[in-house]
Amino acid sequence: MAGKSKMMYQCSQCGYESPKWMGKCPECGEWNTMVEILKEPASVSLKSIAAAGAHGARPMAIHEISTEDEHRYHTGFTELDRVLGGGIVKGSLVLISGDPGIGKSTILLQICQYLGQNLDILYVSGEESARQIKLRASRLGVNSPRLKILTETDIQYVVEQIRTEKPDLVMIDSIQTMNHTELNSSPGSVTQVRECTNTMMRCAKTMDIPVIVVGHVNKDGAIAGPKVLEHIVDAVLYFEGDRQMTYRILRAVKNRYGSTNEIGVFDMGEKGLAQVENPSQAMLSGRPQNVSGSCVTAVMEGTRPLLAEIQGLATTSGFGTPRRMSTGFDYNRMSLILAVLEKRAGYYFSNLDAFLNVIGGLRLEEPSVDLAVAVALVSSLKDIPIREDTVVFGEIGLAGELRSVSHVDLRISEIARLGFTRCILPYHSLKNLSGKAFGNMEIVGAKNIREAFEAAV
Repeated sequence: MAGKSKMMYQCSQCGYESPKWMGKCPECGEWNTMVEILKEPASVSLKSIAAAGAHGARPMAIHEISTEDEHRYHTGFTELDRVLGGGIVKGSLVLISGDPGIGKSTILLQICQYLGQNLDILYVSGEESARQIKLRASRLGVNSPRLKILTETDIQYVVEQIRTEKPDLVMIDSIQTMNHTELNSSPGSVTQVRECTNTMMRCAKTMDIPVIVVGHVNKDGAIAGPKVLEHIVDAVLYFEGDRQMTYRILRAVKNRYGSTNEIGVFDMGEKGLAQVENPSQAMLSGRPQNVSGSCVTAVMEGTRPLLAEIQGLATTSGFGTPRRMSTGFDYNRMSLILAVLEKRAGYYFSNLDAFLNVIGGLRLEEPSVDLAVAVALVSSLKDIPIREDTVVFGEIGLAGELRSVSHVDLRISEIARLGFTRCILPYHSLKNLSGKAFGNMEIVGAKNIREAFEAAV
């Protein structure tokens, strides 16, 4: 016998449920996120359980499972294929997320133009009308006859249309606008987002159709809805970058079919997103000459070495407490580097404002960026420019020492390819280069920050 419905309170950020209202969620710590929901009792009959067991899958030996028929759809963007691990896998569920206006819907339509030459595609939109989509498609040059548009928010009706049309690829824009009619909560709530994603996951797996889902982000930059949403899907892709800048970084934070360290670089223009084949050269274009506070570093994004420009500025503070500001680099890590510079290297920033910026809208988190950040800040402090043919990378320890980093040979190869002739790296990384030639590249090993700065100027 089914029980009675009861009122519950659920956190709109993490999905935590409580029988009473609370101002602060005890699970995620967010304030004023508890919303009232109607909790429906679960009703599962013995007949349905027996039916599920009768038609369920049987256990299979590992050698009976074949992977020979695995096929990937190429999207027309080699940068996107790289992030996905080689293309879109049949039966996979991919979640693309990012800030509003960053290019999520744009890249979906551009994918449709390429894949629409050989595949039937169903584009489901719950946010825009068919006319709005047509206007954007015309601007992007998307006119594939095998692309069908469905403007609907009922997820059950969408699944019916998928079973009727049997497309080769389905796109949902966005999952926050979809709703399940059997649930009493409003679209975009934790319950609706979770159940709609589960419905699309079952549809993708049973019909072996790849599904791409667009997800919104909240004010903290995380995917709106419960964290379980990321556990349901097979791949989670994040669009990064400032909407006011042209470069977009597509990064995989989860991928069951490939590496999570790869990134794709795109350039947003009037005709949509264009992939950047040589991101290092693009990031360094317009670099100032003979200006203090500018330093080039080499980072690894997956298997790809990437050169980026770090700009630091140290100036007299007009307040009692100096300001610290960082864009594209972790603020706490910057404060740690400033403390090491004062304590271990003798460069004093305690009464100066310090600002740091990574050019191109990149977000650098690798520890090898530490040395370039320190050299850029000291260069601005001393007002001495860094040599234009020099690239710096290395990790800084709390004792002021330089620690070795990985993939040194790949970094130096990329540095030489772009015309730089000097490289400053940790002294202990030199042993990884024994017997390797890099043309006329001058490689300098430094043991501490002061040695690195003196070699860079």
